Amino acid sequence: MTSVATAKIDLAPHSAAFAADPYATYALMRALPGAYYYEEIDTWMLTRMADVEAVALNKTMLRNNEAFVSEEAQRAQQKALNFHDMPHHERFVQVNLLESEGATHDRLRKVVFREFTPAMISRQREAIQNFVDGLLDHLCERDEIDFVDDFAAHVPGHIIGRVLGVPDEDCPQLRHWSEEVVRFFDPGRGDADKARAEQATKAFYEYLLTLLAVREKTPQEDLLSRLIAHRNEGRLSQDELVSTAMLILMAGHGSTIDVLGSGMHALLKFPDQHARLRADPGLMKTAVQEMFRFDSPLPFFHRFATEETEVAGQSFPAGTRFGLLYGAANRDPARFENPNLFDVGRMPNRHMAFGGGAHFCLGNHLARLDMDVIFSSLNRRFRTIALADEAVVYKSGLSVRGPKALRVAWTRA
Repeated sequence: MTSVATAKIDLAPHSAAFAADPYATYALMRALPGAYYYEEIDTWMLTRMADVEAVALNKTMLRNNEAFVSEEAQRAQQKALNFHDMPHHERFVQVNLLESEGATHDRLRKVVFREFTPAMISRQREAIQNFVDGLLDHLCERDEIDFVDDFAAHVPGHIIGRVLGVPDEDCPQLRHWSEEVVRFFDPGRGDADKARAEQATKAFYEYLLTLLAVREKTPQEDLLSRLIAHRNEGRLSQDELVSTAMLILMAGHGSTIDVLGSGMHALLKFPDQHARLRADPGLMKTAVQEMFRFDSPLPFFHRFATEETEVAGQSFPAGTRFGLLYGAANRDPARFENPNLFDVGRMPNRHMAFGGGAHFCLGNHLARLDMDVIFSSLNRRFRTIALADEAVVYKSGLSVRGPKALRVAWTRA
């Protein structure tokens, strides 16, 4: 099966041009009469919101193909995608809550959901505010910083680390491991990426085993202690406990760092919107949602069709792999007026940055609270914030979106 005009579009996710502006390519793909076939990963890519939303919410579309593909065929596919010969990665990453389906997914999701309700997350506001204040107390003496490395990289991991029960001094290392593991999900990965991902997963696992042993002896008021209690009550296995803790830490690091960077960049590229937000702090919640829509930090996920289905006006057999380009859907003019305009008051804003259906991001409340506290604090404490270097380089690839660095200059209020 081929898509009309597919050959006219060069999808090169690791190119500098794509990193600088993936939305031009997405617009070309969205203009096709059907889905775009990305031969490199045998995946039909969806870019229109209606198509992405329909597949994400379709219960017959699954993250893995275990329900309809033999174990032999799964191993063959795993080898073809270079996800094989990675004992720790296969044990703890490829089978976590995000990758599971059916009864296993429902059971694990219920355990985690209890810990990430809006009410429970809201109780973290004071701790987040105190941490952000302390970091800014240190940084405000400088006239210029790299917003990503000097500030954003230190916040989400420490916050989710504190929620889980990780000592502050260990959080920078967890960020490094998380990035190595997550990077391996991007198309175009090589053997060197594979080796780093496996080593990072192994180190992550050994670290968590040590931390779990400490919490076994001396439980604390933290998520890790509660997960141990869930395990002891039979709600999850030891491997599922490790896998879930690893996923929470990984999800709490990279994507929030990326959207903090791209969100700050958007405010600086649209100074009228930044001024509007300063003048009306009550817009912060909608501004944060717009940051997630405008540059979605996790712009690509996939689903498998478990039965013959019609998507984007085409018929596909069971086993077809679809790429859900959330980043493209969130710039779809059929859903959003002036989609390439950053609007801090955009309403309604039904974006897909947190996914949809059974795999809707459980950590979205914590991520949005982080952003709310951070940008509110920045607007209060600094009279001006401006780009110190206009040449902002974004990460390449389909799976992540965020600036590698963001030099900003500021003056205190």
